[in-house]
Amino acid sequence: MLLRNVCIVGEEDRLPKELWVERNTIQAVLPTGALKQDIEKKKAIVFNNAIAFPALANSHEHLDFNLFPPIGNKVYANYREWGNDIHLQNKPAINEVLQIPQHLRTQWGIYKNLLNGFTRVVNHGDTLPIADPLIHVEQQHPSLHSVGFEKNWKWKLNRPGKKNLAYVIHTGEGTDAVATNEIEELIRWNFFRKSLVGVHGVAMTSDQARSFKALVWCPASNYFLLDHTADIKQLKHNTRILFGTDSTLTAGWNIWEQLRLARVSGMLSDKELFHSVTHTAASVWGWDHYGSLKEGSIADIVIARKNGIQNSMDAFYAVNPEDLLLVVHQGKIRLYDSSLDEQLTDAGMQSPMFSRIQIKGSVKSVAGDLPALMQQIQKHHAAALLSPIQLVP
Repeated sequence: MLLRNVCIVGEEDRLPKELWVERNTIQAVLPTGALKQDIEKKKAIVFNNAIAFPALANSHEHLDFNLFPPIGNKVYANYREWGNDIHLQNKPAINEVLQIPQHLRTQWGIYKNLLNGFTRVVNHGDTLPIADPLIHVEQQHPSLHSVGFEKNWKWKLNRPGKKNLAYVIHTGEGTDAVATNEIEELIRWNFFRKSLVGVHGVAMTSDQARSFKALVWCPASNYFLLDHTADIKQLKHNTRILFGTDSTLTAGWNIWEQLRLARVSGMLSDKELFHSVTHTAASVWGWDHYGSLKEGSIADIVIARKNGIQNSMDAFYAVNPEDLLLVVHQGKIRLYDSSLDEQLTDAGMQSPMFSRIQIKGSVKSVAGDLPALMQQIQKHHAAALLSPIQLVP
């Protein structure tokens, strides 16, 4: 497969490139027209006014929570207050979603990420059974919910085994002393200095950040619950910053809006934020050969409309799900825009195992039977939150 005439995000020369993909690997990245004649005979897809970037990584998700609407009744001091409040005041709404079988909720969470251009997701919580994932779901790292809600967390953290894997835990999710003290307690009880990846860290201090391998920043979720987020501008000097979404329980479906929220804060540079969903994520989670578009990299690639924006980084942060033209995961096409129909048909690259949906009028073909999944979900909960996805008439 040859992806031709794309501008790679972050490259200063701005010259259009072509990416030659074979099996699951990027074999070459060269200026458009530079590949040898024998390679040019490979199946080619030619783009116009498009950007290319590594498929993105979501470092904090609850995959089976993405059919919830945002639930909250006020600004909270910490996650404990929020959790107790919504289970008192919003129990019927919560139960309506929980009556949908977990495997359907999980599959919907996978599609939410895929339709946003994310092919790597770190799921937090109990291991979810996923028979045939369309993207990579990371569940190898031990998950602890939090100091407040995880039973026997001190024993679980300090028990033998899994020495080389980071323990992932919500920590400092609040603006009060309770949240700050939880971080101190976690650090103090980490007797064997296990590698820690904290999530949220709103109350985290620069000193505390030194005790963490990385911090997953979830700004949209933080602002929704707490009207505040972590001091990433300071924390980034003492730990690595990753990006996460949490779920639609506390943040929106469009992950690009969340990235723009993070960008507007100015706490990470454009490159730092871009790396938080690509190269830095790959480094923290141990994903070799992922997170960049270069020879030898795993072929996880997204092509999106440039929308007339000249600077590739500005074009990247202007993307929405309807702008995605192609999503490739490990060399396999997982999503493509209807504007590519003719080229893919001519190249013999269309598959009957794809289904059609539309997002804000833009028609996409996506691997699997997404319309059937939507219909199954609505059998259990007719008012389930499925927008902005619509079926093609």
